[in-house]
Amino acid sequence: MEKNMPYKIYLSENEMPKEWYNVRADMKNKPAPLLNPATKKPVTFEDLRSVFCDEIARQELNDTDAFIPIPEEIRNFYKMYRPSPLIHAEFLEKELGTPAKIFYKFEGGNTSGSHKLNSAIAQAYYAKQQGLTGVVTETGAGQWGTALSMASAYFKLACHVYMVKVSYEQKPFRREVMRTYGANVTPSPSTLTEAGRKILEAFPGTSGSLGCAISEAVEEVMANPCNRYLPGSVLSHVLLHQSVIGLETKTALEKYGVKADIIIGCAGGGSNLGGLISPFVGEMLRGENQYRLIAVEPSSCPSLTRGKFAYDYCDTGKICPLQKMYTLGAEFIPSSSHAGGLRYHGMSGTLSQLYHDGYMEATSVTQTEVFEAAVRFARCEGTLPAPESSHAICVAIKEALRCKETGEAKNIVIGLTGTGYFDMFTYQKYNEGKMGDYIPSDEELQNSFARLPEID
Repeated sequence: MEKNMPYKIYLSENEMPKEWYNVRADMKNKPAPLLNPATKKPVTFEDLRSVFCDEIARQELNDTDAFIPIPEEIRNFYKMYRPSPLIHAEFLEKELGTPAKIFYKFEGGNTSGSHKLNSAIAQAYYAKQQGLTGVVTETGAGQWGTALSMASAYFKLACHVYMVKVSYEQKPFRREVMRTYGANVTPSPSTLTEAGRKILEAFPGTSGSLGCAISEAVEEVMANPCNRYLPGSVLSHVLLHQSVIGLETKTALEKYGVKADIIIGCAGGGSNLGGLISPFVGEMLRGENQYRLIAVEPSSCPSLTRGKFAYDYCDTGKICPLQKMYTLGAEFIPSSSHAGGLRYHGMSGTLSQLYHDGYMEATSVTQTEVFEAAVRFARCEGTLPAPESSHAICVAIKEALRCKETGEAKNIVIGLTGTGYFDMFTYQKYNEGKMGDYIPSDEELQNSFARLPEID
């Protein structure tokens, strides 16, 4: 490693990726196909285009092209906030007294406050190119809804966001940012859709979930052919767009002669983690390099560490395609944890296949230890991390302290998905000692697994 490596590693505008990387092209075991919920047969382009933009449907089905060009208008928008910095966390290293080197790819340097804008602007661009007038989506913690409201305003598209009820109530300022950009925001589950009404009837007083909100968004789109559904995570085209994170990270490390040993990301639906690790796992798939890749999920919603690898619905209302993934069951409604962006019952089919094939590890952590790590990081590095990102920080600290015990000087890379400035309700709970932990029992999970669909 170079001695004069800067604290913040910035790439030039010319070093920003010109193509997205599609990791599925290098996978020997491709993710299982999405299934049509009515026929249980693999989805076709015609199936998908009634819900997604045409180009997005093509990208979702493309598992052969390793690189897909980024349109110039999207790259021009990216220049507003990309390339994002790779930061050497030397102050955290000093606090921990570790020989490990810690780097974090900071995706919070835009108004949406997270990495979500990378895919939001791409999907909104394709919607506009197709001549659509509006887009509909769901959001958990609010980052995706914020990003899509920004992208929709840029392309002058109407935007309706179904926001998971617990986040709608806990994060009013995130909600108001969306409204400032012109979005209509509805707490989910709502009475606006049949799916929402059924969920409210079955689970009175529910705090909602991403699965519920997805059902509502897709139902609205299916009733209006001028709109399309734009998802913020889980599906393969979202991971494709987010690959700019990993591509920039890889370029920055190579620029300063750093070889990553451990790469860590938080895991909810998979957008951040998939985007960060894709170029690195590509090297592993091609036999060029080896890395430890670690997915970190909340103990309250442990799809990888305690879920089943099976076909399941992507939404609670069971109107979206089925995906083979690690899942807790589409009807599993997570507790009201404060990392709203990680409260999804399943994991990206691409990441699920990679995990199943042994290319990455997974671990879960409780929210109290996550916030302990978040506060420690904030006091050292000066950035207040999002609760979601703090899951990766928590495990990175554990790995760095393990290096302290063994004397190994490993290079640890973290995906810091965004800032936590709209999460002060959560930080308040932690600071006042009012935050608790919830871990679902085996019985709860078994009851949910029993309702998984039977697929031949």
